[in-house]
Amino acid sequence: MIFNGDYVPPEVQIDWLTGMMRGSDVQQTAKTLREMAGLFHDADALRGMDESTVVYRVQWTEPVSQGTIGGLFWGSTIIEPGRVGDEYFMTHGHFHSLRDRGEYYGTIGGKGLLVLMDESRATRTDAMFPGSLHYIASGLAHRVVNTGDEPLLFWACWPSDAGHDYASIKADGFGARVLLRDGKPAVIHEQISAQL
Repeated sequence: MIFNGDYVPPEVQIDWLTGMMRGSDVQQTAKTLREMAGLFHDADALRGMDESTVVYRVQWTEPVSQGTIGGLFWGSTIIEPGRVGDEYFMTHGHFHSLRDRGEYYGTIGGKGLLVLMDESRATRTDAMFPGSLHYIASGLAHRVVNTGDEPLLFWACWPSDAGHDYASIKADGFGARVLLRDGKPAVIHEQISAQL
């Protein structure tokens, strides 16, 4: 819709506490264990689970076209509690296609870890809890892990021209995994390949 020469995006309503969005422009997806095959380290444990189990859901709005310079997208992610073997449920994780684009995450409910990785595969984590705000600097891949017993909900805002590079994560993985060790989450750093 155009108003006095300026674009007016479709109306979208959000429920901060549930992560739900409503409006004609809202898009959504749900990632199941089947779609995340190859990302968890315990393939045997994954084979013994229901492939249709939803790991996480995303809702978002794109008020401008993908690739628009200067635009912003907005959305929510809800990661269910659970594990594949000893590895906690997580998002796929990605770099931005345009590596010089950042992003914000704001946590509403649950607890978890934001795993950040640079191009050399060096990783660090930030604790996610209700009220935590996370600035994801340009050049960092990011993945979120639910380490709690309830859904982990966060809101995100990212540039409309950032794009998502999932392929390099699928090919090379992350530099760390979050596993259950001695009854609590532990960040296990993986060996960096000699060819990297």
